[in-house]
Amino acid sequence: MCVHAHPDDESSKGAGTMARYVREGIEVLVVTCTGGERGDVLNPKMDRPEVQANLPRIRTEEMDRAREILGVRQHWLGFTDSGLPDGWLPESGIELPEDAFYLVPTEEAAAPLVEVMRSFKPHVVTTYDEEGGYPHPDHVKTHEISVAAFEAAGDPERYRDRGEPWQPLKLYYSHSFGKARIEALHYAMVDAGLDSPYKEWMDAGDWTRDKGERVTTRVECAEYFEIRDAALKAHATQVDPDGFWFAVPRAIQEKAWPTEDYELVASRIETRLPEDDLFAGLR
Repeated sequence: MCVHAHPDDESSKGAGTMARYVREGIEVLVVTCTGGERGDVLNPKMDRPEVQANLPRIRTEEMDRAREILGVRQHWLGFTDSGLPDGWLPESGIELPEDAFYLVPTEEAAAPLVEVMRSFKPHVVTTYDEEGGYPHPDHVKTHEISVAAFEAAGDPERYRDRGEPWQPLKLYYSHSFGKARIEALHYAMVDAGLDSPYKEWMDAGDWTRDKGERVTTRVECAEYFEIRDAALKAHATQVDPDGFWFAVPRAIQEKAWPTEDYELVASRIETRLPEDDLFAGLR
């Protein structure tokens, strides 16, 4: 089970991993907490009034296409996108809309996720770290309810009306943009005589939010990057096919950094670190 904040997050964070496991015969469920209703049209090729006016419906249709490409199941939790006001941080005091997902008390917001966990019965759950991967209110809230649901799903005394208890065995945070990966891709582009999309990051040299030392598990999935990219392009309102996400040729990505990376934060079984498989100790 992979818990994400918005449609398109599943395709930009861990999609290669999901594609690999689906094709190994493992059932994968994406849980999408919100519909991305307050998002913007980020692909300039799609930035038209009629698209913005129908964005909630269009993003749902994009998620349908991405789900089919990845081969996963998908479930909407049904919360409302919080939006991302300029300068928002958890401690900023900047107000969010009254119906924002972020403002739903965690105990309440975790309830439907507990129900899905108890129904789907995942052995492994992935989500974002405590900063949401980056500080977006919906990503932070997704982290909070994922951790809460992982802890509560197996407890028969909690959420008694949400199905029979089921305890997932492993919980991971995904880490997409660590320093080591950025450096590897940057220098691979330089060595190939190509312009690196990470030059400004390298020049800034600000790695204060790097969590690379926390990575415990690197999943080889380079051969599934083509599927990942196709799923990402399915979210046409959010992703420019000629933009940042595809600036590094796939062949360079496959050679320079062929894994997707995770941090094991809770395990109910014994496993040995580092791992190369989210199902280490389970197979």
